[in-house]
Amino acid sequence: MVTLRALTPDDWPLWRDLRLAALTDAPHAFKAGLADWHDGGAQRWRARLHLPGAHRVAAFLADTPVGLVGGMPGTGGPGVRELRSLWVGPRARGRGVADRLIEEVERWARADGGTELRLAVLPGNAPAIALYRRHGFAPLDEPPGADGPGELRFAKRLSSPA
Repeated sequence: MVTLRALTPDDWPLWRDLRLAALTDAPHAFKAGLADWHDGGAQRWRARLHLPGAHRVAAFLADTPVGLVGGMPGTGGPGVRELRSLWVGPRARGRGVADRLIEEVERWARADGGTELRLAVLPGNAPAIALYRRHGFAPLDEPPGADGPGELRFAKRLSSPA
């Protein structure tokens, strides 16, 4: 069974371990590389979990951490929120973990007043693009690289919370 837990700054060791595992497992899927995260200590990792308005979540299977995702305030207007850094470990893929993480960020975004959820994905990451499309994300009508070199941007309109 998949369980999710929102992370606090005190959870920085867990977030660090999951983030480094993601960058090691799938370096092609993230703008930041493993080398970008080796300097700095607890203070740097803790600061990433203390960003105002952010929602970081870890996923667990049988009490073993297997994935992470972040929800962030967006820069495209007051109702825009962003989904960032989604990753699921190889042992947990195909078990609905990514679906649960996306659904959790959508829930958070709606509860936070979000009306649109955006994300960026690197070209060539076909599994991620298929996952996001399956969840209702559609490409934004903007040139590639508008939010970073070579990134493809997707968005999804959010309904009001029930």
